[in-house]
Amino acid sequence: MSDHYVKVKVQLEQMKSSGEVVEKEEADIIEDEVPVASPPASVSPIPASGTPVAQRETSKTSVTCRNRSKSRSKLGKDEKNTCAKQESDPALQGTIVASNANSGKPMNRIDNDRQMLQIKGTGKILQGETEANGNTVPIQPPKDIKVSPHNKEDANKVAKRRKPVTVDTLKAKTSLEALKLSIRQLKWKEFPMGRRSACDIYWHGVSFHDNDNIISGQVNKFPGMIEMLRKINLTRAVRTMQELFPEEYNFYPRSWILPEEYQLFSAQISLAKDSDASLKPTFIIKPDGGSQGDGIYLIRDPSDLRVIAGSHTKQSVVQEYIHKPLLIDKLKFDIRLYVLVKSLEPLEIYIAKEGLSRFCTEPYQEPSQKNLSHVFMHLTNYSLNVQSGNFVHSDSLSSGSKRTFSSVLYRLASKGVDIKKVWSDIISLVIKTVIALVPELKVYYQADIPSGKPGPTCFQILGFDILLMKNLKPVLLEVNANPSMRIEHEQEVSPGVFEYVTSPVDEEVKVGVIRDTLRLMDPAQKKSPTSYPEHQQEEMLGSPVRGPGEEGRVLPSMCLKQVFPKYTKQFSYLRTVERITALFLRFLGVKGNMRLGPTGFRTFIRNCKLSNSHFSMATVDILYIDITRRWAGMLPDSREAGMGLQAFVEAFFYLAQRRFKSLPLREQVVSLLEVCEAQLDNQGKGDLGGALPEDSTSSTRRSVSCSRTQPGRSHHPHHTSTSTPGQALSAPQLCSPATPRRASSQDYRLHQRLRPTHKGNVEN
Repeated sequence: MSDHYVKVKVQLEQMKSSGEVVEKEEADIIEDEVPVASPPASVSPIPASGTPVAQRETSKTSVTCRNRSKSRSKLGKDEKNTCAKQESDPALQGTIVASNANSGKPMNRIDNDRQMLQIKGTGKILQGETEANGNTVPIQPPKDIKVSPHNKEDANKVAKRRKPVTVDTLKAKTSLEALKLSIRQLKWKEFPMGRRSACDIYWHGVSFHDNDNIISGQVNKFPGMIEMLRKINLTRAVRTMQELFPEEYNFYPRSWILPEEYQLFSAQISLAKDSDASLKPTFIIKPDGGSQGDGIYLIRDPSDLRVIAGSHTKQSVVQEYIHKPLLIDKLKFDIRLYVLVKSLEPLEIYIAKEGLSRFCTEPYQEPSQKNLSHVFMHLTNYSLNVQSGNFVHSDSLSSGSKRTFSSVLYRLASKGVDIKKVWSDIISLVIKTVIALVPELKVYYQADIPSGKPGPTCFQILGFDILLMKNLKPVLLEVNANPSMRIEHEQEVSPGVFEYVTSPVDEEVKVGVIRDTLRLMDPAQKKSPTSYPEHQQEEMLGSPVRGPGEEGRVLPSMCLKQVFPKYTKQFSYLRTVERITALFLRFLGVKGNMRLGPTGFRTFIRNCKLSNSHFSMATVDILYIDITRRWAGMLPDSREAGMGLQAFVEAFFYLAQRRFKSLPLREQVVSLLEVCEAQLDNQGKGDLGGALPEDSTSSTRRSVSCSRTQPGRSHHPHHTSTSTPGQALSAPQLCSPATPRRASSQDYRLHQRLRPTHKGNVEN
């Protein structure tokens, strides 16, 4: 044995031990690497655990090339050129790099494993290895084998191939099956048991707070969305908008909040019946936190209420029942549309082009005292009607008790209905409703994810329940924060034996909604597709998705259609309350707080120069105490002190009326906003300016107590006018609290809200 052989043996041992260390360091990285496509057609990798003969030959060849200068033996001219040619052959180096990529190892890292490439169709083996210092030792291919010039390009493509998007599905709950199908279609990577490191997307089944330890990525829930979409809070949010824009927000049924408005509700019904003895209105009672039709019932008189006035009664909403719904096959039905709120700032809204039509299981009749309890006739909730013996599970998308919305539209179009007008009205309803919800959602958002604090970004799929009236006007029934995304239903296969069967209608609609939501939230989309023209968006998002060893498959075109900011010009004027919310957030002071304290309210008045000789700071304190105390009285269980957003909006409306009495309410509010924004802008520029004089129409100082009639407000004319023909429930006879002007009665308050809770509600 020569000294040269001993040195070679020591080097091989060092290389072997170094390779094991590198493998351990790279184990976690390789685990999450993207599965890449198969290697080029002319080259296929062979595992490093080849035959012992091959390993020995590899070592011998490599060591010989490295120690050529030290060897005392004579080399021929051809032998010298062989090593030189191997070092200068870039095509083959590209082939080796491609092999490294296909083996799942990162590019441009020290790799001490031996590389062996087999050329298909030859049976010959190319051998090579990497030195301990990271320099690759190339090997010359046999003379009868031609290396494809495209190998280097293929290697570059593999190097540029990005990692798959990772989705944490641990908390997905009932939407899990549809989510799994969507992830498989996208060729993304699912983590059903969660992941120690951060995922790109977290899919929660109920609440944003399903996982409180998320500091990055994207979550499919907004904080506060569950609270905002409870029946009472939704009603209050729409009422605020009805005050400012009564004509634009006439798609929501008249509603009263129980028990606090029980006396008002009872008095208005009695007054309406006294005015017209033939009037027999019907109302539907909905528990505030109810879902799946639980606790819903119909009444025709306040004495039929199961919830009466009292401090310990269950809170509910009583709504006007829609008497003349559109019928198909003599059955009442509603529409479940899925709406994606992609972001709040800037506001982005998408509507699914396909939805569900859910039918009652008994022929419809006008409500009467005899049929009020027939829930299968009057209520369209799927969870109720599925219990009926008349419920039809169909494999067709256009028949049965649950069908696609497009099949209903097709049927209406065959009768000459203007489908474009129907869709336009529905889109308008959705945008206006989301605009009403956004202000308080922003308060919740900044409380959970303050500016400058690490945290995830949010998006959410909402379920809009819409009823079409006989005249095809859409009416909003409710909005669900957790719409059911289950794609299977329980079916009895034999007496007493049930199993879950996939519903073709649910799978068609819900999988498409989830899949395309994920496509829109793909973190690799550095430039949002919404910034491109609409005709290019589907092409971008419908790009081929390739998996390992398979041909590219183009996904279906997007089922989600952007409606905002696409229609910003038509609806931007409705975002007045958002401007008030911006003032509220500015003076909150402490990050994470949702209530404005007395000092913050005084600072708001002072900085906006709203106080003067007729409105002193002492009066400001009285206003703050009066409004805050009344709101706290309506929320007896609330432990939070201070002025919430809805109370602040009420105070702002009062200030606007006091300052600009001669204008309509909407113009009063906008005028005061301009004053506040101008003053704050001047302060930002260093120009404090002076206080603007109060409007010349102001009278002497009035009491600021909110329990008295506020200046500039009069009873709405609907209270005294007569009914008009063709109205099932005329406004003059039965007036809802959601009138454009606030009444003076202490029992009648438009801007009220419940204490937020973090209890998740069940899926609807």
